[in-house]
Amino acid sequence: MEELPEIILVDKPKGITSYDVIRLLKHTLPRGTKIGHAGTLDPLASGLMIIGIGRGTKRLTEFLKLPKVYTADVLLGRRTSTGDLEGEVLEERPLTSQSLSDWDVRKTVAGMCGTLELQVPAYSAVKVGGQPLYKRARRGDTSITPPIKTMQVARAELLEHFAHEHGYVLRVEFAVGSGTYIRSLAEELGRRFNLPATLADLRRTIIGEFRIEDARPMENFHS
Repeated sequence: MEELPEIILVDKPKGITSYDVIRLLKHTLPRGTKIGHAGTLDPLASGLMIIGIGRGTKRLTEFLKLPKVYTADVLLGRRTSTGDLEGEVLEERPLTSQSLSDWDVRKTVAGMCGTLELQVPAYSAVKVGGQPLYKRARRGDTSITPPIKTMQVARAELLEHFAHEHGYVLRVEFAVGSGTYIRSLAEELGRRFNLPATLADLRRTIIGEFRIEDARPMENFHS
């Protein structure tokens, strides 16, 4: 019998949860094999996940605090309840490419580097009063204000910017510390332009020394 790898890298597609990834992979393994992951990705997001199998599950905690790199599409001109395109639209403002100069955009994006004190998304797994915020938000509970958290941005680089049906998109590569919410960065970037903003797309490309180029797409795994 072929020995199972302890750690595998998976390229999660959009539209499924991190739990779905584990559930689908579990069907490809011998019954009773332990499996887990080192950090979730939202259903909206795609990209790198580190999966531990068997004894490898004991190593997952060492990967949780590693720095990460994301490519984020930040949509200027719209703000939503969830911080991404799946939520209810709370604010919308028409925007054209002429509203922003290339120099201003690049300068503002680069200025996102450093230590930021930002509110975590209302739809996040952060627990307040012993319950995840997203569960309260789904019930329509607005009595809890999401907490402020220190987030670290080591690098923020504008890759491109282009028109979108709902506004204008800045494609930004963020290199961040563990526990940084890219939805919070997207909204903060909008505030710096005095515009509503939300996350239109997200892809995780690096975790520590692990890279998306070394990951296998989900369709490569078969039971």
